Amino acid sequence: MMTLENQQVLAEQIRANLTHVRQRIVAACERVGRDPREVRLLLVTKTVPPERIRYAVEAGERLLGENRVQEALQKISALQDLPIEWHFIGHLQTNKVKDVLTFAQMVHSVDRLALVTALHKRLERLGRTLDVLIQVNTSGEPSKFGVPPEETLAFVRQVAAYPTLRIRGLMTIGALTEDTERIRACFRTLRQLRDLLVAADIPGVEPQILSMGMSSDFEIAIEEGSTLVRIGSAIFGPRPTPHTMYWPEDTPQAHSC
Repeated sequence: MMTLENQQVLAEQIRANLTHVRQRIVAACERVGRDPREVRLLLVTKTVPPERIRYAVEAGERLLGENRVQEALQKISALQDLPIEWHFIGHLQTNKVKDVLTFAQMVHSVDRLALVTALHKRLERLGRTLDVLIQVNTSGEPSKFGVPPEETLAFVRQVAAYPTLRIRGLMTIGALTEDTERIRACFRTLRQLRDLLVAADIPGVEPQILSMGMSSDFEIAIEEGSTLVRIGSAIFGPRPTPHTMYWPEDTPQAHSC
């Protein structure tokens, strides 16, 4: 158990990290003439214990994203006294839909009709709707989930036929590489797909959100039009838990947020 002094040091470090990330968001916006108010910060809290999350919320953050349902449920219980907006940002299995709908105000990872059907059926029973993002595999890497870019418009039209799902935009994960131009191309592709959706003017589709950019590449994503960046390790520090816990060997893997 941490001493009070250690708790204060940790809280201060998280506040300092948040300040630094916010400054980097502003600087990235200024480089391309964007208003920093256009970009929302979502804290990725996978493996982060509730007490650390509490420090970030006390520092002014409200938007949090979880990758695994069971872990999310435990944290939500521990932090239920705080004004948090929870999003689900990981790959969602259809057998977890019921649990996700108990807390998620948005699901970022809609990528197949089986999931769409499962969400719709449950939402119909609940008599409610859900904001969702369509996940697109802009890198073409087999290790990533998501709809291929060339199939995105048709998939959005299919999802839009389900009245319980409110499409609010697109999500992607940049290529896992040191090649910044390749990463930039992934984000540019998503922005171009968003522009196509706007031009298509599909009833019920309001694609304002571009969820792209993580700790290693969020400044590039902002320069390419991101409106929501998903940041974890740049705020909470390196994760002690093996990444394979979140991306099992028999499923596609994604790099850390």
